[in-house]
Amino acid sequence: MSALRGRPVDRASVACARMVLPYSSFHPPPSRAVSLLCSSIRVLSSTPIAGVELDANRLTFATLSKLAQVDLHTSLCHRQLTNEPRRQSTGTMARSDSSETMTDRSASREERGRRRESHFADGIQQLDVLDAQERYEEETKDRGIGALHHIRSRTRSRTHEMVIAWEHNDPENPYNWPTSKKLFVLVITAMLVINSTMGSALPSMAVPNITRDFGVTSTPQKVLPISVFLIGYVFGPIIWGPLSEHFGRRYLTIVTFIAFSLFTMACALAPNWPALLVFRLFCGVFASAPIAIVAGILADIYGEPRTRGRAFAVFMVTTVWGPLFSPIVSGFTSTTIGWRWTFWIALMYAGATLVLIVFVPETFGPILLSQRARRLRKEDPALRVVAPRDLEETDLNRLLTVVLTRPLRMLFSEPIVSATCAYLALVYTIFYMSFQAFPIIFQRLYGLSPGVTGLCYLPIGGGAMLSMPVFWYWDGVLARAQDRGDRWVQREEYRRVPLACVGGPLYVVSLFWLGFSAKDSVSFVAPMLAGVPFGMGFMLIFMALLNYLTDAYEIFAASANAAASCCRSLLAVVLPLATTPMFARLGISGACALLGGLSAAMCVIPFVFIWKGPKIRSKSRFCIALRERKEEMLRKAEEERQRLERAAQREKEDAV
Repeated sequence: MSALRGRPVDRASVACARMVLPYSSFHPPPSRAVSLLCSSIRVLSSTPIAGVELDANRLTFATLSKLAQVDLHTSLCHRQLTNEPRRQSTGTMARSDSSETMTDRSASREERGRRRESHFADGIQQLDVLDAQERYEEETKDRGIGALHHIRSRTRSRTHEMVIAWEHNDPENPYNWPTSKKLFVLVITAMLVINSTMGSALPSMAVPNITRDFGVTSTPQKVLPISVFLIGYVFGPIIWGPLSEHFGRRYLTIVTFIAFSLFTMACALAPNWPALLVFRLFCGVFASAPIAIVAGILADIYGEPRTRGRAFAVFMVTTVWGPLFSPIVSGFTSTTIGWRWTFWIALMYAGATLVLIVFVPETFGPILLSQRARRLRKEDPALRVVAPRDLEETDLNRLLTVVLTRPLRMLFSEPIVSATCAYLALVYTIFYMSFQAFPIIFQRLYGLSPGVTGLCYLPIGGGAMLSMPVFWYWDGVLARAQDRGDRWVQREEYRRVPLACVGGPLYVVSLFWLGFSAKDSVSFVAPMLAGVPFGMGFMLIFMALLNYLTDAYEIFAASANAAASCCRSLLAVVLPLATTPMFARLGISGACALLGGLSAAMCVIPFVFIWKGPKIRSKSRFCIALRERKEEMLRKAEEERQRLERAAQREKEDAV
């Protein structure tokens, strides 16, 4: 024990003690300590404890004996953390009456419970920090920061393998692809997204014919063909996003799109109502893959922020145009050649897109590096080269306890994520409520046919297109400000949120415009034109706030966006069920006024972000961890660059 007292307390031991020792108020015996440490290792498997490398899946007897030796040192760490004095012997311990003892014991149990919860949260936060560090390291490797050669060797004590990375102007790096190749990928992925999003509202104008053929009379059930599709949008991105980072973008895109096409064909052949709903659910699950994957593809090929932002603007507009094509297709086909042809036409478009998808190359950098390493090993078996992803080890416990729970934790612990999710969910839900509201307004009130009613959605698409010049103009303002070195452009709120400050009021105005212009005495063109500010506001809000989440949370942006995606899809599943009863009870003007009032209350959120955003982020645990890790990684990258420059200078001097 005396030999261990002078031993320095490393950070890994402190982290382990925070996770393990609060479960006991006394110093546990070695066997108990080993058991507790083993359970802790499954959460902190990537953290070395007192210099001992641990593997949560392979704990040898020698490792366990090492842990038994480390136990006393870990107990000292616990004392240092809690600042508790050393326990006195029973002979010198102060005596107290039984009631005070019971009170102390009860208080001690409550304190231990609170301490257990606190230290568990601290452990999860520590894992978030470690994950951020690893992902920053991966990002710097993928982008070639500090990697000045085609093959960068890193010697490992056991395998002596060389780890390859991109060089600065590597032609195989998707960032360095020709512009024509990038445009080809952008166009094909835009077609892919239109297929996916068009499927969401495909039966909107055909529902009366479908329910009549299947004998469905319940009004709430008439919304289900769209709602069950959106259920797939809730769970699909959680599955396809991580899988695309494991198997690559290309093959997963092809497989999921083939499945989407097959279930679209199944909808056309559905024998009854329940079968149609089941097929629509699977259509939604597989149609959500492009939404999750295409965003990653664009991030893979566009490294320059300004170009990437413009490509994402095109991507966002296609997500709007897809659902707008649906009522046009279903409106004209369902009343002429039958509702089943609605799905056959969608299948034809999907088949044409599938032929083109085959020619889209893989874009995910780590997969391409892994393929290069495999090719080099095949050409020269003696050359032991690997890609960075070949060295990765999957930690299932870490995946379950940290990565998959992070969107939920961010939703409830991050005010920026919570407010953004609420606003985007409302805007997105109102958009899908329009597929029940427009037939009420334009068919029942004005007597238009389903096909012509579908054409009334076109102004929404026009408004979405008008948002692109606004986005590009603001993007140019930001670029010029950055070139001048203006300080205001360094704030995330000033870079992204002003577009939402414009889009929010436009969205509110469009809803009141629609509600109070839809009258028998007014032409149907007046409420139809309300779609222009509706589409423009919708796009500006989404582009601004999703980009703001990305800028604010950087490496954790995928988790923040996953929380936003799940929230808006869940709300879009539920609230459209209330659209028809709400319009029947409140009338067109009353229902639109209610939705406009809710949107007006929410549109103050971007202004609050501009006002208090920096203060909110300064108290965010995720933002603090990101800032610290980013500064550390940039410092290390700069030190590595300087070291390489000094080494190159010494080589030149030696050569002279």
